[in-house]
Amino acid sequence: MARLAQTAGLTDVQQEILSTVRDFVDKEIIPVATELEHRDEYPQAIVDGLKELGLFGLMIPEEYGGLGESLLTYALCVEEIARGWMSVSGIINTHFIVAYMLKQHGTQEQKDHFLPRMAAGDIRGAFSMSEPGLGSDVSAITSKAVKDGEEYVLNGQKMWLTNGGTSSLVAVLVRSDEGHPEGTAPHKSMTTFLVEKEPGFGEVRPGLTIPGKIDKMGYKGVDTTELIMDGLRIPADRVLGGVTGRGFYHMMDGVEVGRVNVAARGCGVAQRAFELGVRYAQQRHTFGKPIAQHQAIQFKLAEMATKVEAAHAMMVNAARKKDSGERNDLEAGMAKYLASEYCKEVVEDAFRIHGGYGFSKEYEIERLYREAPMLLIGEGTAEIQKMIIGRRLLEEYRFQG
Repeated sequence: MARLAQTAGLTDVQQEILSTVRDFVDKEIIPVATELEHRDEYPQAIVDGLKELGLFGLMIPEEYGGLGESLLTYALCVEEIARGWMSVSGIINTHFIVAYMLKQHGTQEQKDHFLPRMAAGDIRGAFSMSEPGLGSDVSAITSKAVKDGEEYVLNGQKMWLTNGGTSSLVAVLVRSDEGHPEGTAPHKSMTTFLVEKEPGFGEVRPGLTIPGKIDKMGYKGVDTTELIMDGLRIPADRVLGGVTGRGFYHMMDGVEVGRVNVAARGCGVAQRAFELGVRYAQQRHTFGKPIAQHQAIQFKLAEMATKVEAAHAMMVNAARKKDSGERNDLEAGMAKYLASEYCKEVVEDAFRIHGGYGFSKEYEIERLYREAPMLLIGEGTAEIQKMIIGRRLLEEYRFQG
């Protein structure tokens, strides 16, 4: 077992789960990831393997057929999976944000209906906040739901759905003004709808179209899509929690889990980049000795390892804080910000260690170099994290003048 990124205080069950996942990553993901990524091919065999391992039910309570594990266990599993191929961790993350939102905020009927099939991996989740023109400004959402008898009619266009095509359940955030008077704060007139659909592209149910995959620089394999609602009719019992106007809070709670996940992904990708860099540095010779014996390369390795260790520690702390029931938006924002920035830096240093070969598609580091930037913008940009961190610090350290 490698020295870096160890986690103290894990139970025997947690250690066994992590060992199983790491073994799966080493045998089933790493050998095929780069080839699948270059083809932009959905990793169906890998996803089937994760389903067999029970990973789609990792955080879902045992009463619904899941393993009932903590956010920490989940984050550490994500870290291992991202070490193999970050796209696979994205397939699981969106599923878990929806499962978590259902577990925390769903009606009993919604939990009974969805969670057992989500735990089995038979229903795959995706969630949708963003729109083409708003980026991180969630309060500017224009997609709308209008009440019509016992149903709501949804119209609008959503953007950047991870798992948009392969999912069969999408948690969609839209504006719902009924019951909210003129002048209500924007975030208090939003509702999350649980939208069931067929997997695939095109019109996947009446009024709902998934146009196709967005072609991306990295983060390939997993499908990232738009979602277009045109007269989409959703029954009132598919409002998450059964009450309108709470959608913003539901989504922000889910995104806190998502930010820990993105931090974990950054940790995993950084670990893999370090592994590749330290191995290549010992194999490549210049001026009569391995480049690892040149001080310039040793300094790079030292900096990379320190960043891997620091990011892991912050990610673990953020997960444990959420598991303890405490507010963790400050810690999750810090962990996501640090891990994604450090991931980019560690990947770039590993790329530099590889020299010209880092530019070759034959070498794994080329794939990591294209994957790392997604972490700088996913689940809120670095700038958004710094805003969240700054505001929370001013709350905690308010000057009493």
